[in-house]
Amino acid sequence: MEVQQIQRKIFEIRGQRVMIDRDLAEIYGVETRVLNQAVKRNIERFPEDFMFQLTEQEWEIMSSQIVMISKSKRPKSALPFVFTEHGVTMLSSVLRSHTAIQVNIQIVRAFVAMRNLVLQKPVDRIDQIQIEISELKLYLEEIFTDQNNINEDTRMQIELINQSLAELQSGKSQSKKMII
Repeated sequence: MEVQQIQRKIFEIRGQRVMIDRDLAEIYGVETRVLNQAVKRNIERFPEDFMFQLTEQEWEIMSSQIVMISKSKRPKSALPFVFTEHGVTMLSSVLRSHTAIQVNIQIVRAFVAMRNLVLQKPVDRIDQIQIEISELKLYLEEIFTDQNNINEDTRMQIELINQSLAELQSGKSQSKKMII
């Protein structure tokens, strides 16, 4: 399975990126109950920061937001377990097949790729956007060199561009302050 496909199965719950037991079981090629039984037999390997069970409210919200999740396939009393990146890593010691090890490597790569994306500095992208907006502004000003040729719509567009540039500059200086 590709990293992008796995990333689509990673959700944020309680401020943590997690994967649902059902999705993990599907990826590993086992039944959800088999995965959960293996975890329960080795529960000491799964502290709360590795795995936790969703509340009814969390499960309701997820089920209503994600069409792919079918609540009918799970008994109402059985709320799903979700696994953090560390919990997924621990699964490889519980599910010992060759497939589990290979799948586990892909899942960890997906978590790492997502973390790198989040941690990537937006300053480089801001610089590029700022350059493109400045070029657009210059282009518009060149077209309408004579103030009499600028209609009200064009004046408004140039003003919006100036505001966008100012916001980018202030956002860039704030992000630099946060880094320091």
